[in-house]
Amino acid sequence: MTRDFTIRKQAIIAGVVLLVLADVALAAYSWHLASAPQSPREQLSLEMKQHDLLKADIKRAQDIRDKIPAIQKNFDQFENSLFPASSGYSAVTSELDGLAKKAGIQIEDRSFRSTEITSRGITQVLVDATVVGDYKNVIHFLNGIQRSPNLYEVDALALATENVNQAPSGAIKVALHLKTYFRTAS
Repeated sequence: MTRDFTIRKQAIIAGVVLLVLADVALAAYSWHLASAPQSPREQLSLEMKQHDLLKADIKRAQDIRDKIPAIQKNFDQFENSLFPASSGYSAVTSELDGLAKKAGIQIEDRSFRSTEITSRGITQVLVDATVVGDYKNVIHFLNGIQRSPNLYEVDALALATENVNQAPSGAIKVALHLKTYFRTAS
């Protein structure tokens, strides 16, 4: 008898659980119906807005897809404008020396560190240098770097310590950290 009672008890509990779940489902459906537009005109208006949004998204995606060849062409032109790795170091040295001479400053302690970016066929080159000159000339040098047709990214500038006996009067010494890139792929 206790076994029959246990089975009946479990059946009753299962029935109550099913009724509670059905009530929750009906409540959710009722809430959904209550939050939906009441008239067919409102429903049509809502669906038209959704249609217009989807249409605009499709248009934007097509525009992006249409622009991909031009973007790829521009990217290829940019990569081809980078110095080739075989002559990049001497080209950067020559250009920086020319900019320094034009600005009336001196470059000291120049060093290069490179990191290969094999997935793109380029090499990132970190250039550390110290420049010495008066403030105005250092600014002219930095403007020359900025206006260079070649890519230079100035990461950091810091005033460096200067021996008073070695520097001309009014000169400052600036530690310059910049990046450039070389083309390694043919």
